Amino acid sequence: MRSLSLLAVACCLATHALAQQPVLKNGSCPTGYHSSGNYCVPGSNAQPVIEKNGSCPSGYASSGQYCVMGSSGKPAIPKSGSCPSGYQSSGNYCVRSH
Repeated sequence: MRSLSLLAVACCLATHALAQQPVLKNGSCPTGYHSSGNYCVPGSNAQPVIEKNGSCPSGYASSGQYCVMGSSGKPAIPKSGSCPSGYQSSGNYCVRSH
């Protein structure tokens, strides 16, 4: 029974980690987000976004000043020097490799 409880907690934490957060507004909001004050707030089907810096990384599509993760996309972060372990370079970004 204890294993099931731990599994349920892990499941809920993983689901919570995938929830999208508001992002600072930079021009028009990206696809799937709506404006609220100085923020773009995700709708129910919103995909993860990152601020656009040059071309979007592989697996992302351009939407105004943002890059929106597609179905084949992996988490990405802005590149500053070398990419950290577990990430690979994709233009001005580091994209998780697994």
